[in-house]
Parts: sequence; C-alpha cells; structure tokens
Amino acid sequence: MNNPVLTKNFYAQAALTKYRIVMFGTTGDDYVTPAAAVSDKLLGVTTDVDTVINTRGDVVVEGITDVEYGGTVTRGDKLTTDSSGRAVTAAPAAGVNNNIIGIAMVSGVVTDVGAVKISQGIVQG
Repeated sequence: MNNPVLTKNFYAQAALTKYRIVMFGTTGDDYVTPAAAVSDKLLGVTTDVDTVINTRGDVVVEGITDVEYGGTVTRGDKLTTDSSGRAVTAAPAAGVNNNIIGIAMVSGVVTDVGAVKISQGIVQG
C-alpha cells in the first residue's frame, strides 16, 4: 500500500536505512538524519534504498509509504519513532508530548514493513 504524494531528495548527514523515519539534519537545510527520539522534529520516511553518509537519498514527506515497525502496531495508531528510526505507537505519559510521523494504515509487529499515512504532528498524554 504505497502511494507517495511528495518525495524529496536530501543529503544524508548519517547513513540512512530503508523504510526508516528521519528528521531534519543539523548540517544544513538540505540534510536529514535518522530519527532517534519522540522529541525529534520528524520529517518523513526513507524509500526502499539505503543511503550512505554524504550522498543523496529520497524521503517521502507526504502521502502513504512503507515504514519498518519497531513494535506491535495496530492500524489507526499514531506513530512516532523508536531509537532506531522504526515506527512505534505513540504513548506519551500524562503531560508529555510525542512528535508523530503519521497514522498506521495496517497492523504489524516488530520488523514488519507496514504502511503509514504521513501526517506530522504532536500528541500529548
């Protein structure tokens, strides 16, 4: 279930793994780096190609795309990142914010590649 609407090409500030969540890089406006925390400014999901550092790679920033799950996900869950850039269900504690990349389109478990509807935002517990 892959229907990307907008895919943008960026420089990889660090090595990028396919189907992983990325955030804005710190090197410059045209750089991305793997997401690693729920507080990261999540941007999009890498395509089906790994990208080595300092080369260009594609990131889906709008639409529906494949993402690797880092835990049990149920369709409809709001998704954030784990420490490896995999999608996990956002479950913030009371008063805590989680940045989200979007909404799960299919259910799955850790290492499954499922679909996410990209819809960046914030969820508060």
